[in-house]
Amino acid sequence: MAGFDQLAYIFESLGVMDFLLPFIIVFTIMYAVLLTMPLFKDNKKFSLVLALAIGLLFVVPHITGDYPLGVDPVEIMNNSLPQIALVAVSAFMMLILLGLFGHELSDSASPFILLIAVGFTVFIFGASLGLWNGPYNYFSWWNSNLTELLIIILFFGGIVWFITGDDDKKNEGPGAYDFLKGLTDKKR
Repeated sequence: MAGFDQLAYIFESLGVMDFLLPFIIVFTIMYAVLLTMPLFKDNKKFSLVLALAIGLLFVVPHITGDYPLGVDPVEIMNNSLPQIALVAVSAFMMLILLGLFGHELSDSASPFILLIAVGFTVFIFGASLGLWNGPYNYFSWWNSNLTELLIIILFFGGIVWFITGDDDKKNEGPGAYDFLKGLTDKKR
């Protein structure tokens, strides 16, 4: 009886992970972006053809081996997307948990959650590109236990800051919070 692990090996041997899934992701993103552009908004056929061409230009050099070693975008995407999906699920769960405590708390925390998610995404793609490694390579005393401790301290420190923070606006003019809040506003 075949299991899911054998099915995964069959999909990988057929090129689903190297060709089909990256093509579908790039094609879908490009098609959606092209449909929002005023030039292609009225004509879906041009958007379809252009997204198809860009998707194929993305994956065909990977299949033929034309990308230089270490800068293959399909490999970078295959390495990064599982971690980015974890960041997205974590951010979504954080918003759900904050939403349980009230609408105002969830609204005030969403810009910071966006900033943290973007920071993690940049770090994940940079690590997949080989631009930097974790702090383990630079500091001999830094290990995974210290990373977990710092995340816990920052998380609970943020919760304490939200609970005990002063509601009075002492500063004048927009700040970083207002900028991040503008990025997550639904009124555009």
